[in-house]
Amino acid sequence: MLHLLYILAFTLLAFLAVGNLIRSLISISADYNYNSLSSSSQAAYRSGSRRPKQVPHPEFLDAAGNVIDEPLLVMRSIGVEDARQQLESLYQNPPESSSS
Repeated sequence: MLHLLYILAFTLLAFLAVGNLIRSLISISADYNYNSLSSSSQAAYRSGSRRPKQVPHPEFLDAAGNVIDEPLLVMRSIGVEDARQQLESLYQNPPESSSS
């Protein structure tokens, strides 16, 4: 009898987990479709939706508030020896702190 109760409980948990997975996939799909719409259809979609307007992160905006379309960080490749020399020079001669 106890085995039957365990099987019933785990079956119920499995159905709840699969249902939750399906609901999550549907909500992710709806978010993806919302974000991938064109700007004209986004306005029409937003008017009937309760979702707030998505605001870009402040680091993606310039001083005037426009979205930056260029890369924020460009790194050049250096060799291992160059990196080691730079780290050793920083270790040997640390920059002066002006906190006092």
